[in-house]
Amino acid sequence: MDDDVLTTLKILIIGESGVGKSSLLLRFTDDTFDPELADTAGQERFRTLTPSYYRGAQGVILVYDVSKRDTFTKLENWLNELETYCTRNDLVKMLVGNKIDKDNREVDRNEGLKFARKHNMLFIEASAKTRDGVQCAFEELVEKILQTPGLWESSIQNHGVQLSDHEQQRQGACGGYCSLV
Repeated sequence: MDDDVLTTLKILIIGESGVGKSSLLLRFTDDTFDPELADTAGQERFRTLTPSYYRGAQGVILVYDVSKRDTFTKLENWLNELETYCTRNDLVKMLVGNKIDKDNREVDRNEGLKFARKHNMLFIEASAKTRDGVQCAFEELVEKILQTPGLWESSIQNHGVQLSDHEQQRQGACGGYCSLV
């Protein structure tokens, strides 16, 4: 691929309120973390926007909080919503178990891995607070999208996400947490 061409991809980040969707995004884009950040995108008042939110997505990051089992048990609901509203059946899905920095873990890593395998998803555990796994999650998702024929078209845009390809950065990017299924 030509290094000068930027491609815009539509990637969704979905999951229960408070699992850290916004924190993961801000950690990836701005390398910042705000412990007081309110996660409001999934509130009921925004539900009328749901169909347009999903339309045309090429990838989705499905997030749960490893310290709150109910956010994990509700993943099936999010997958059903994805199935209902998504216009592509070949989109790339990644499951992210967030908040691995917390001591009160309620969802074991192997449970996340098993769920991801069952639903043909990539899987990683991460912490927006400590940076663990965040860069790897986004990079692996984008890489898989770019490897999937028909999911993206090369077009020159004035904006987009530039992923680093420096070997030194890639060697430690996953921090031992990246498990691709």
